[in-house]
Amino acid sequence: MKHATAQSDDGIELAFEQVPEHYIESQTSLIEKPLRTLKYADAFAVLDSTGDIGLDPASPEGLFLRDTRYLSTYDLRFEGKRGLLLGSVVEDDNGCLSADMTNPDIHRGDDIVTPRDIIAIERTKLLFEGCCYERIGFSNFDGRTRTFGVSIRFGADFRDLFEVRGSRRPARGKVAARTVDAQSVEMRYDGLDGISRFTGVSFEPAPARLETGIAEFTLTLKAGEKRSIFATVACGEGAPATPLHFLAAYRQSRRGLKEITHGIATVESSNVLFNEVACRSTSDIYMLVSRTPHGLYPYAGIPWFSTVFGRDGIITAMMMLWVDPAIAKGVLQYLAATQAKDIDPAADAQPGKILHETRHGEMARLKEVPFALYYGTVDATPLFIMLAGMYFERTGDKATIDAIWPNIEAALNWCDVFGDRDGDGFVEYYRETESGLANQGWKDSQDSVFHADGTDALGPIALCEVQGYVYAAKCAAAVLATSRGDVDFAAFLEDQAAELKTKFHDAFWCEEIGTYALALDGDKKACRVRSSNAGHALFTGIADPACAARVADGLTSPEAFSGWGIRTLSNGQSRYNPMSYHNGSIWPHDNAMIVLGFARYGLKDHAAKVFGGMYDAVRYQELRRLPELFCGFGRRQRRGPTAYPVACAPQAWASAAPFAFLAACLGLQLRHDINEISFTDPRMPAFLDDVTIRGLRLGSSRVDVRLRCDGQDVTVTVLKREGTARIVQSK
Repeated sequence: MKHATAQSDDGIELAFEQVPEHYIESQTSLIEKPLRTLKYADAFAVLDSTGDIGLDPASPEGLFLRDTRYLSTYDLRFEGKRGLLLGSVVEDDNGCLSADMTNPDIHRGDDIVTPRDIIAIERTKLLFEGCCYERIGFSNFDGRTRTFGVSIRFGADFRDLFEVRGSRRPARGKVAARTVDAQSVEMRYDGLDGISRFTGVSFEPAPARLETGIAEFTLTLKAGEKRSIFATVACGEGAPATPLHFLAAYRQSRRGLKEITHGIATVESSNVLFNEVACRSTSDIYMLVSRTPHGLYPYAGIPWFSTVFGRDGIITAMMMLWVDPAIAKGVLQYLAATQAKDIDPAADAQPGKILHETRHGEMARLKEVPFALYYGTVDATPLFIMLAGMYFERTGDKATIDAIWPNIEAALNWCDVFGDRDGDGFVEYYRETESGLANQGWKDSQDSVFHADGTDALGPIALCEVQGYVYAAKCAAAVLATSRGDVDFAAFLEDQAAELKTKFHDAFWCEEIGTYALALDGDKKACRVRSSNAGHALFTGIADPACAARVADGLTSPEAFSGWGIRTLSNGQSRYNPMSYHNGSIWPHDNAMIVLGFARYGLKDHAAKVFGGMYDAVRYQELRRLPELFCGFGRRQRRGPTAYPVACAPQAWASAAPFAFLAACLGLQLRHDINEISFTDPRMPAFLDDVTIRGLRLGSSRVDVRLRCDGQDVTVTVLKREGTARIVQSK
């Protein structure tokens, strides 16, 4: 843990302990007990299985808005005791949490005055527009009238998300609370950043007793009678949000979910479990998607990364492109609007650079963490250009490309000027601020870039995958320039890409390990380490075709492939640790990008093998949800993969991964320029016999197709077609 100081806007020096961006200091694991997550727009909630919050003080539970915890305690009691949980589930569309409970035994002395299981308790919680709504229903299944007490204890600590993650602060603002009337309480935090944050808690009907931290009710239910308590928690800066009635919020949140998913492609298959995976992935993506002034944007993950991340949003949009190109459009427009225009070392920003992340909490506003608008990522800028090219190929949306063309040109210029400061043709990173990220690729742990003997690689660092992203960005920009009639610029970009491809092979290929180096250090010495980064060279097309199969063989060898997925670092490398964040763990999105690379080079058997392992892994996951990552221990009989203790779930690019795996194995490509939907050498993994894709859109065309496996052959049948798009199957 590093110590650092910063100055607030009013000049006060603040001391704090700096937690590395990837590091989550935690006394408890996110997987020690089932947690439930809800999200709507900028608000999200982490709840226990019953819907309560804060029974474990060290947990990340809470109701959060814009990187601040607005509710840290919420505890329902029946006659002073916790109810007995019968079942708990986040509904299929992630719209609400439903928990079924019953009353515990209630004693008076040695006698049981209220036996368990006579009062059913049904809790339904949802989020909508800065408010958390709950209906608590009570049903009396006893044969006589019952009177009982119910209490709800509540509180707000207004802690910044980075505090919840482990940062220590020497000073905080002031918290106050007051009862507003017989039904409502207001809690207020006057922050050091000059912003007042409010949490309003209200109840219907009015409690028998209401204080600033507890509401108490006395209910009398006749035999067979039902009654409900409604609780609303409203959050906001300056004033709490204005709540609706529970039923109105429920209807409007449902309507919003339907609107945002209208017109997307859907997947059905012969495998019931895979259908559950596809449905959960779809629900998770659209729960994480937020509407911004620039369009849809998938926030990275809950609980630690529920905000805009440039890299995560781009990669998620890439993998979802065939399902819903609207996500890519929103990501492109948002990142274009927030593209850096000036040099700002404190934010690791230079003109043309694409955003890494944005934060809205008190610590970011006070510059205690540098992430208010932070640009310390080396790969988001070329990935932005790549996505623009992929989006145009998919949609032909020239108006959007024309609107962001100046941003694409600025991003290209960043790659050539600021990204390649020594002029060697490779894009490197070197952080400008000590409080920023030391490593600025997607593996941004402090220990993730090193030489074969385990020594640190000193910067500036040229990562393997980043050169591939730059190569693909130049190729994509050349196509976009041609579409705009600028053939000279297109030819220039094509020449740059060809030169980079040659240089890349000469500098990064390591014959003795049979793969591409992890990186080049500041002295241009190769980090001869077997890592998953090399697979991204196949994803981008920069890999030499003669080397692609060797890379794929290495990545699917027992040292790299655990049986569940490809490790970030192969077993036997000096820093290999299957429990690490980036040095031996398994990330679904990383595997998906590699599998797309396998398919690009015609290595479908390798692709199907990894897809099969990842499918087997998700069979063991609660809710059929792929987490951000899991540990890289080898597969063992009758046991599932080992969870990573503080992995986000859901995580956007993990949720998008199944769609990338499927597209890669089916060879699915949609090209607007030739009005064609193609399936190149489609291959089914062993767990699938047939797949039906409905609502696949290309321009004004809409098609439903079925792919069926017959031995090693896959046949494509058009079930329904609207429009003129051609459907092609080829080897």
